[in-house]
Amino acid sequence: MKLTPIQAIQGPNIESPLDGEIVRTRGVAIGNTRKGYFIQDASGSDDPDVSAGIFVYSRHREAPVGALIEVEGKVLDFFKNEADRPTTQIKAEEMSVIDMHGPTIAPAWFTADSIPADARELARYLNGLEGMLVGVQAGAVFIAPSNPFGDYVVAPADLCDALNSSGGVLLDPDNPERWFPGFRIVDYDKAPNVNVGSTLHEAVTGPLNYRSAAYQIAVTGPIRTACKPVQPASTRWKPDDKHTTILTLNGFNLDTCIEHPSRVSNERRDIDDDVGDGRFDMLARAILDQAGGPDIVALQEIQDNDGAELTKVVDASKTYRQLIRSIHKLHGPAYAWAEIPPIAGDDGGQPGGNIRNAFLYAPDRVELIDDSLRRIGIDAAAFEGSRKPLLARFRVTATGNDLVVINIHLASKRHQRGIFAPEQPGFDPRLHVRVEQAQVIRATLLELIGEGVDYYVTGDFNDVEFSETLRVMMGDESVNLLDTLLPDDRFDYNHRGKLQALMHGIVSKRQVEEGRVAYEALHGNELIGGKPGELGTKPTDHAYVLARLVVR
Repeated sequence: MKLTPIQAIQGPNIESPLDGEIVRTRGVAIGNTRKGYFIQDASGSDDPDVSAGIFVYSRHREAPVGALIEVEGKVLDFFKNEADRPTTQIKAEEMSVIDMHGPTIAPAWFTADSIPADARELARYLNGLEGMLVGVQAGAVFIAPSNPFGDYVVAPADLCDALNSSGGVLLDPDNPERWFPGFRIVDYDKAPNVNVGSTLHEAVTGPLNYRSAAYQIAVTGPIRTACKPVQPASTRWKPDDKHTTILTLNGFNLDTCIEHPSRVSNERRDIDDDVGDGRFDMLARAILDQAGGPDIVALQEIQDNDGAELTKVVDASKTYRQLIRSIHKLHGPAYAWAEIPPIAGDDGGQPGGNIRNAFLYAPDRVELIDDSLRRIGIDAAAFEGSRKPLLARFRVTATGNDLVVINIHLASKRHQRGIFAPEQPGFDPRLHVRVEQAQVIRATLLELIGEGVDYYVTGDFNDVEFSETLRVMMGDESVNLLDTLLPDDRFDYNHRGKLQALMHGIVSKRQVEEGRVAYEALHGNELIGGKPGELGTKPTDHAYVLARLVVR
């Protein structure tokens, strides 16, 4: 069988013209993964749209990096899922080393000038580099914290003018799909902990791999970095009789159970130990040390007593009691809790977890008004299969005035298509659902305005401040307290290196005009890296947001 150039296998499109055929090709081994290795034609490609590299699927054999090798196997256009683009690969049947010291391959460097700003040009550019040796030069800045999977995202050194004061990159409303290079280190022992703002001390190179709807450099490690220290923010506000403080805290699927493997949907993903990992203690310290022991804590992603186990259990009392005990150990307020459990399997989230919104509150400071607790939208089509907002009316003990707090967790963005999807890149099929959910919530706010009652809407909106979801919910009657922060400070979440706000604080215009509101974001969780290879090293993936209201 004669040799087929890698460029002929890849072809000018994302699907190979030789899909399904047996080929023999030759290239220099440029990197290994857990499922195979990459080879690249040392002569390169005359067409920038056609890659000179390819992935060879071979789970039981690595390739000696730098060697010139010959591979025979079947060409496959591999689809991770139907909506995603394929990756062309060779399923190896034979591999032989031609020369242990093959031609030198020079990496293509990611720089400010090389990365197109336009999303379509970007997809075309990266498709032409897929499977080839690429790299990021020393001096790049980490704009996402390290995670349990060994993933990293960096801004090349000549893009550092895009950084905010935290060392990260704020989501750009004019270019929300802006891309920054990232890499994965599969050997966790060689994967360092890094915080946002840390610096890469030497260049990183590896083959450009397409996985999980994104491009990443496959790196073997180790890498040299300078880790920037990040101190979790704490409020300077102290409890007093004039103000009511409300903390918003995403529990990140919090529960007390160590799930049994036979009772979960996915053993790798669904089994954890939040108690043993110290997450309850970490959250208790956040409530007391960072947020100063607020009057009310609005919780999201609280799971039932048996966590992700696939049962009919919906009671979450053990979760609340464990959190309250952890707070009590630190001499915090004697909180009570309030919630309305969902019907098993009806509200989405992790299978079996039955996540819901809930409140902790300090009964000596605020009183939960009897019969006020209710879930909004239980009969609305927009909330079918989605978390229902939880409304509670609290009476401030010091003044006797009432405040309505609505705790929300809108429809997930999990099914949003990646920016490299072959059809409708970036399309979010759940956006219209969140907009409809916002309409339902706004109807409630209009009723409260008619009553002249102060309100505060908080939680996980799963949308940013300039989205249609927020515009619809606020109308002309409400204000987002996020807008009272300095622009540099308007974020609580880090998605693949882009800092953005998914938590918001909605109040009436009257409350703002009368100067009775204040707001702050307690950054840390979205900036501090977790240990690669270990789950449960962070209390949550969101910052905490805190509102301070004068209730009349």
